[in-house]
Amino acid sequence: MFNHLLLDITTGTVDWSRAQFALTAMYHWLFVPLTLGLAVIMGIAETCYYRTGKLFWKDVARFWQKLFGINFAMGVATGIILEFEFGTNWSNYSWFVGDIFGAPLAIEGILAFFMESTFVAVMFFGWNKVSKGFHLASTWLTGLGATISAWWILVANAWMQYPIGCEFNPDTMRNEMVSFTDVAFSPFAVDKFFHTVISSWIIGAVFVVFVCSYYLLKKREVKLSIESLKIAAIVGVCASLLTAFTGDNSAYMVGKVQPMKLAAMEALYNGGDKQGLTVFAAVNPFRQPDYKSGEETPLTVSCPYALSILATRTLDGFVPGVNDLLNGYVKADGTREPSVAEKMVRGKVAVKALMEYRKAKKAGQVDVAAAQLELIKGNMKYFGYGYIESEDQVVPNIPLTFWAFRVMVGLGAFFILFFVVLTFFVYRKDLLSKKSQWLLKVGMATLPLGYIASQAGWIVAEVGRQPWTIQDLLPTWAAVSDIHSSNVALTFFLFFILFTTLLVVEISILTKQIKNGPEYSVENSSETLSTTL
Repeated sequence: MFNHLLLDITTGTVDWSRAQFALTAMYHWLFVPLTLGLAVIMGIAETCYYRTGKLFWKDVARFWQKLFGINFAMGVATGIILEFEFGTNWSNYSWFVGDIFGAPLAIEGILAFFMESTFVAVMFFGWNKVSKGFHLASTWLTGLGATISAWWILVANAWMQYPIGCEFNPDTMRNEMVSFTDVAFSPFAVDKFFHTVISSWIIGAVFVVFVCSYYLLKKREVKLSIESLKIAAIVGVCASLLTAFTGDNSAYMVGKVQPMKLAAMEALYNGGDKQGLTVFAAVNPFRQPDYKSGEETPLTVSCPYALSILATRTLDGFVPGVNDLLNGYVKADGTREPSVAEKMVRGKVAVKALMEYRKAKKAGQVDVAAAQLELIKGNMKYFGYGYIESEDQVVPNIPLTFWAFRVMVGLGAFFILFFVVLTFFVYRKDLLSKKSQWLLKVGMATLPLGYIASQAGWIVAEVGRQPWTIQDLLPTWAAVSDIHSSNVALTFFLFFILFTTLLVVEISILTKQIKNGPEYSVENSSETLSTTL
């Protein structure tokens, strides 16, 4: 199946396919975190209405639900295109692992998306038509449906990073699922889910902060803004702290199953015991470093022992660097991790044995087929290395991974500080005073910072595992479809125009709705007016 790839598929096809998928994924991720974050905000607001019976809270909930609905519709459009690309641009990947990868995506479409699309209709059109309790349940179930949808998508992504619960079938040339539980509830998937979803709550919180800060600077919608900021501040504090905690767990899992990614995140070329966590280092952002030279990164400032604690949960734990992973090293349990050169040899044995097995089966040579099958099973762990031509190919883009990780962590620390300060001000100070205007202006600036941090996280996750579409099993050039690069380039620019248009339309609609402000209930209008002037 894969033998023709190294000969026929050009580098251009691989690069354009990767670029198109990255474009689609990054645009899609502009919409998803706001959907997940606003779901929490609007759910809390409607809960306040349910408990107090005050129409003010109903108006607050409806306002945030309106903005949620605009964003939700755009996210659906980009998400559908993203899934189609697996069949069009990555057909070899889809064939190789479709039995596993397709299962969580199918569940996401059948169960989660159906659930959220059903209850979102009740949420928008069920006011005064269903009971308050049922409507509140519909609002929370809409958010829960979006969260469950994220769960299954992240399960699929986590399996690509840590492929377990599967077994390769040489007769069908496919990986087949042997344990749905292992796939659906792998520790990598659980950590990725909580880190990703909780970090999305930060996006929801900073969006609310942005809108409310705008209103307060304009001296309008005062009561709605103050009360919404109280919700956003608490959600932001909790989400920022929990994101840091889940991020620590995610980094630990990366150290266990993707050590090359961790080495790239730290620009760690030569590993060792008692490793410090790099705070800053002068890594050239535009050039892959000469990691084989043995020289450490210049101007490195690190926190002693922190990387060993992060990766091994011990002060003196050994953390391998890029060269250790390339050349092989002895692990803490006494076993030896093979070098990349050794893995390449074993991978080529697996690839060759697979071809010989299929020939023997076709010719009816049972003994030969059995012998080749044993070779496949003994070397399948390194199957993907059979398509690696140079050990340098397994080293990801170190500068991009390194700096994206620092952007993500640095902004994460900023959000913790910002939301703590905001909580103090919104509960103890007058946000309408001139002395508080600086905080409102900072609040408006947090929205783009939130998206930068979120996108940086995905850059670390996806660029850091290159060149693998499936860790150790399938590199990108063995996963793409056998199509001409010009076709992919054409659709890249078409999608770029389409997604940019969708983004501009969403921003335009959101801006218009924010400027128009909430629609207040008649019974609530006099009270709202008195708190606005």
